[in-house]
Amino acid sequence: MLNKLSKLRKNTRETENILILGLGGIGYYLARRLLHEGYSVTVIEPNDELTRHADGNLDARIITGNSMDSSCWKEAGADRMDYLIAVTDSDAVNMLTCMIGDKFGIECKISRVRSHDFGGADSLLQGEDLKIDLFIHPEELTAQEIARLIKRTAGDEIIDVALGQMQVLAARIYDDSPLANKNLIEIGQTFNEFPFRVVAVSRGITTIIPGGTHEILPGDQILIMADKEHLSGLIELTGIHQQCRQRVLILGGGLVGRRIAELLGKTFQVRLIERDAKRATELTNDLPDTEVLLGDGSDKNVLEEAGLLEMDTFIATTGTNETNIMSCLLAKQLMTGNCEGSLCSLKKTLCLVNKEDYMVLASTSGSDIVLNKKILAGNEILTYIRRNEVLSVMHMHGFDAEVVDLITAHGAPVTRKPLAKLDTSLGGHIIIGSIFRDGVWSTAVGTTHIQEGDRAIVICNADYLKEVRHLFSA
Repeated sequence: MLNKLSKLRKNTRETENILILGLGGIGYYLARRLLHEGYSVTVIEPNDELTRHADGNLDARIITGNSMDSSCWKEAGADRMDYLIAVTDSDAVNMLTCMIGDKFGIECKISRVRSHDFGGADSLLQGEDLKIDLFIHPEELTAQEIARLIKRTAGDEIIDVALGQMQVLAARIYDDSPLANKNLIEIGQTFNEFPFRVVAVSRGITTIIPGGTHEILPGDQILIMADKEHLSGLIELTGIHQQCRQRVLILGGGLVGRRIAELLGKTFQVRLIERDAKRATELTNDLPDTEVLLGDGSDKNVLEEAGLLEMDTFIATTGTNETNIMSCLLAKQLMTGNCEGSLCSLKKTLCLVNKEDYMVLASTSGSDIVLNKKILAGNEILTYIRRNEVLSVMHMHGFDAEVVDLITAHGAPVTRKPLAKLDTSLGGHIIIGSIFRDGVWSTAVGTTHIQEGDRAIVICNADYLKEVRHLFSA
């Protein structure tokens, strides 16, 4: 997805200026996050309704107008901008405005593009031709992320951090889990064969960055950080049943559903349900490794006839939020109707939603993992913009939490005292999981004294990334 990373952003201003074209889902999400992190944001949007809503909810400069109108660019002060982010609903508009932005001297241009005919290694037009530094393909990002999750051999999500040397495991706690009904101090005393750290807890719709006395309860979903070599022990400790997922049922044959089938079809048994007859015929011809079925996937009988009860994973990717949420709820009930306890965790449902407000609803009504392609695309853009200060930022599905990988700057506040003695009001929102020094990763504890140049893995609530950056920068 990254076209090139050779350009370093300007550091001539204390506050960087960002111009966003389009206040749809990605644009609004980005504006909100960038404003919270201290960037100066200007937005050009032609839709009066969207601009009125933004005026009342965003502390950004909003210009109502057409991005093809040069007067809007002059009013926005385009010649003073450090970044241009074009995320309107039109590929052509986004690519053309990046070329316009280049004429105004904007150094870094980012474009949301649905078509794969642009920006790829074999594409006729490359980023250099279109003056685009980063292409964002939301549907491709979403399909790749879902495929990654499905290919994991463990029962819950695992992500690599620190170039794969450390790993973060997201696990659901059941009644029979050895961690259930114990606080973090007790867990550390009881399970001390290898170092690990519980760094976040999701309970209902709340994400907790826990302290030592925090108790882990059945039903919680937790994030645990450990060295990669201890992954198998960590999986055994949390009571996860390992299973290689071989049977997948996809609901919806749009851009995301089709791409998932392409990515998984050669190594997994994949079935896809599509309600449009013409589209189903096209998919049958285009996906030789996928069994395509015609029907309404929100119908119980259709799901059962499609073999849902024998499936390991159900993925809802239609363009309708309500259909995806309700289908996952129905599928979860059908898939787990004949299993008990932690065995039910082997049956997974993944739900695609297009509204942030619906993510909590979906995650609390039966969906194991909920994805929003606008947030995935927005986070890819945010990671690119932050790349000089932060090595990477990863969002953990089901948690209001970010996993941040960054380098400690000279004179950073975090270097002044050991962690336990730092005068900070950020307890409960930020936790430092591990430190890399002298070629070795070690779990961060209260006596750890972070030094200039140390690499750190930090977990924080999503709205506290600005505070994390402040702690580790000069």
